[in-house]
Amino acid sequence: MIVLALVAAGTQVLVESHVSEEHARFLTAAETILGRIPEGNSKMTFSFESWLFHYIAENDLVYLALAEAESGRRIPFTFLLELQRHFLEAFPEPPTQGTTPSFQPTLQTLLANFNDPSKDAVSNARSELAETKNIMSQNIEAIMSRGERIDLLMDRTDHLHSESLAFRKRAVGLRRQMWWKNAKVVGLAGFCVVLLLVILFGAFR
Repeated sequence: MIVLALVAAGTQVLVESHVSEEHARFLTAAETILGRIPEGNSKMTFSFESWLFHYIAENDLVYLALAEAESGRRIPFTFLLELQRHFLEAFPEPPTQGTTPSFQPTLQTLLANFNDPSKDAVSNARSELAETKNIMSQNIEAIMSRGERIDLLMDRTDHLHSESLAFRKRAVGLRRQMWWKNAKVVGLAGFCVVLLLVILFGAFR
C-alpha cells in the first residue's frame, strides 16, 4: 500500500497527498530524504522503520512515494512513473509551488487507484497465471498417476502371463512323469503276469 506521495523541486514540496492523517507524520521524514537525493537523474529506495521511500529524480523534479515494505518495488515505481507522466502533462513548463495545488485531486486519484488491488492488472495476470499453472500441475499429476496405474497393471499382467507359462511347463512335465510312471507300472504288471503263466505252465507239464 502506498500511503504518501509527493512531487518536489529539489527540497521544495510542490504537491503532496497522504492516505490518512496518521501518515502525515511521514512528511518530515520525506523532506529529510529529499535533502539526501544527489543532483542529477537517479532512482532509489530508502528504508525507514518498516516502510520504504521510493523516488525518481529527473530534470530537477523528484517524484517520491512511501509504501509498505510488503509492496515491493514494482508497484511503487510503476506508480511513480504514472505520477511523473500525469504531472508533466499537467505542467509542461517548470511549475512553482503556487501553481501545483490544482494537481492535488489527480494525485489523490492515482493513490486510490494504485491502492485498489482489483486494478492491479499485473497482479491479476500473475494470479490467473498461477491458478492456471496449478490446474495444469494437477492435470499432469493425474495423468502421471493414471500412467503409473497403467504401468502397474501391465507389470502385473506380464507377471501373470509369465506365471501362466511356467505353470503350463510344469503341468506338461508332470504329465510326462505320470505317463512314464504308469507305463512302468503297466510294464511291470505285464511282466509279472507273463512270469506267473510261465511258472504255472511249467508246473502242470
